[in-house]
Amino acid sequence: MNVRPDGVEVVASWADAAGLDRPPLLVVDAVEGYLHAAGLGQGDLAWERIGEGHSNVTYAISYGGHDLVLRRGPRPPHPPSTHDMAREARVQRVLASAGVPVPAIVGECDDPAVLGVPFYVMARIDGDVVTDAVPPALDDADGRRGIGFAAVDALAALHAVPVDEGEVAALGRPDGYLARQVGRFAALWEVNSRRSFPSVAELAAWLGERMPETQRASVVHGDFRIGNLMYAPGAPARVAAILDWEMATLGDPLADLGYFTATYARPGVRPTPLELTTVTRLDGFPETSELVDRYAARHPLDLSFLPWYEALAFFKAAVFCEALYTRWLDGQRPGDTFGPTLEEGVPRLLEAAQERAAALAG
Repeated sequence: MNVRPDGVEVVASWADAAGLDRPPLLVVDAVEGYLHAAGLGQGDLAWERIGEGHSNVTYAISYGGHDLVLRRGPRPPHPPSTHDMAREARVQRVLASAGVPVPAIVGECDDPAVLGVPFYVMARIDGDVVTDAVPPALDDADGRRGIGFAAVDALAALHAVPVDEGEVAALGRPDGYLARQVGRFAALWEVNSRRSFPSVAELAAWLGERMPETQRASVVHGDFRIGNLMYAPGAPARVAAILDWEMATLGDPLADLGYFTATYARPGVRPTPLELTTVTRLDGFPETSELVDRYAARHPLDLSFLPWYEALAFFKAAVFCEALYTRWLDGQRPGDTFGPTLEEGVPRLLEAAQERAAALAG
């Protein structure tokens, strides 16, 4: 792993952060001290940023012979109810005890003297996150189909976790989940945007008027897509870990299924900013209908309202992407290449939501 100098994002010490316009994301000697005190050895820390970090920020780190991952929220300001690292770590601990494949949590820190914000550290899982390339071991007909089927199998297994007792039952309040989602994201548009699109109010009203009855309660990941899965090395395709539990709660499992199908890219479908694993457009990947049928074989629910759940996914994505766009306009995300694409990307998400609404109406 290469240790890269970075005068803005990563500094060697808090003294080196003096005079910076924005606080650093990683302070090397402070994290070294925390890990040493946590009993994880001693030595020099090596780091590498993982992913784009449009929401929370993740680093692969090596220290004291341990391969770890550090996860923290973005730079402030942000609403106090978001980017709750302690809750995210607790969710993973609870689900690990329920048999869900998640990275093991090895430490949590809420001391502002370390990074200025809470963070947690977890064990690093060996494997591949599939985004714009197929892992070589899976790059054949069986492997490509396996990537899609392993993903929907992991989702179905997550939704089979009992939620009516024990620590899992305390993760959320499933009653009224869909109504809260629609209301919350509709209200967030005014907070996060300087633009006005008539379709925002129209979609919020339609989602409220056509809201389906929740058929059962489950753990809901909230951002379940192929890019948030770690696939084990080699073949056949197997999900070694489900990642990024920031939005997890208890609610309607079809919200996860609709989000998964909305993010699943296929040829002939106009892309949106929610399409973050582009390789599934290639030949050999399962059709969306095959994934839905496979899920239904495990959970025989009425899926006639699936377009409603997909419309909800696109609507929510439009709202949180608009927040990213506004932060970029405000200069809070310098160097971000994703932010400027959202000038047109957010309207495209709203269009996609309208298209799914029309599909249900038809």
